[in-house]
Amino acid sequence: MSTAITEKRPSTLRGASLPKWSPYAIAAGSVALGLGISAAAGLDSSIQWVLIAGLLFVLGTYAIAARVEGRRQAKDRVATALVWVAFLLAVVPLVSLVWSTVSRGVKVLDIYFLTHSMGLVADSEPGGGIYHAIIGSLEQVGLATLIAAPIGVLTAIYLVEYGRGKLAKAVTFFVDVMTGIPSIVAGLFILSIMLMFDMQPFGFAGSLALAILMMPVVVRSTEEMLKLVPNELREASLALGIPKWRTILKVVIPTSLGGITTGIMLAIARIAGETAPVLLLVWGNSLINSNPFEGAQQSLPLYIYQQYANSAGSGAAYDRAWAASLTLIAFVMILNLVARGIARWKAPKTGR
Repeated sequence: MSTAITEKRPSTLRGASLPKWSPYAIAAGSVALGLGISAAAGLDSSIQWVLIAGLLFVLGTYAIAARVEGRRQAKDRVATALVWVAFLLAVVPLVSLVWSTVSRGVKVLDIYFLTHSMGLVADSEPGGGIYHAIIGSLEQVGLATLIAAPIGVLTAIYLVEYGRGKLAKAVTFFVDVMTGIPSIVAGLFILSIMLMFDMQPFGFAGSLALAILMMPVVVRSTEEMLKLVPNELREASLALGIPKWRTILKVVIPTSLGGITTGIMLAIARIAGETAPVLLLVWGNSLINSNPFEGAQQSLPLYIYQQYANSAGSGAAYDRAWAASLTLIAFVMILNLVARGIARWKAPKTGR
């Protein structure tokens, strides 16, 4: 008799639960209710009703889950709902930005736009292109990479493999400070040096400022990658009588090469859109100047700024600014895809 009663008694560990489609139903109801509240209150901004819908989604999730599943499970669902709301709040502006750039940038983005400079075309006139800006950006960013990448990698090797004592602490401190330095400060630093020697604006000056901004990113990313290399690999190499410098060159760096390369690529993407140092040091040029060591040069970020600043009453300059923005976004996206590809290619292969 007692056995039969025990079998019929419901388990206290299992209770009612919401169906799998309940979050979607709550979200749909929150959106509809948010639109209704916004319409009734006369709110014109789409951001306001989105925030109202997100708040209603969180509150509705807690109320329904607490009613059906209990407060403990409701708190878990509220945490999940907050994550989704935060994710959407971050993604929606990004999607809106990309959509606006693509829809407005494709108006004049074609082969002619990519292969011609502004030349003698006035900012208020249609035509012209960004060929001179592409050349300037590639040269300035390329020279900055040639300066910052070796220095950054060697600094990270020193901090991880050799750095001990006050000097290592001082280097780490200055790297941390340089990580948060405003780009305009780097430009002013190089500008002060140029004024001391009475130098005119030229492309390489912008590269020096970009290298200052790039170095701490390379140092930090390389340092983290080197720390991931197991100490057993170093100890095995040293036990065979191989010098430490050769161990670093033949064991440590090849093992972390994928992560180091990825960090460098991301650092390049970080400086590719800088405008302030280029504005101070390069000045811009509507003609093609392929010599970064003499004369003013153009770059994509500076071209966008100048076209937008001069777009008052001119739709042509406005369209060129959006098309150049789309080109710059595509360039940064390609760099990120290349970095991800290198990271996967160099990732250690695990057998089954």
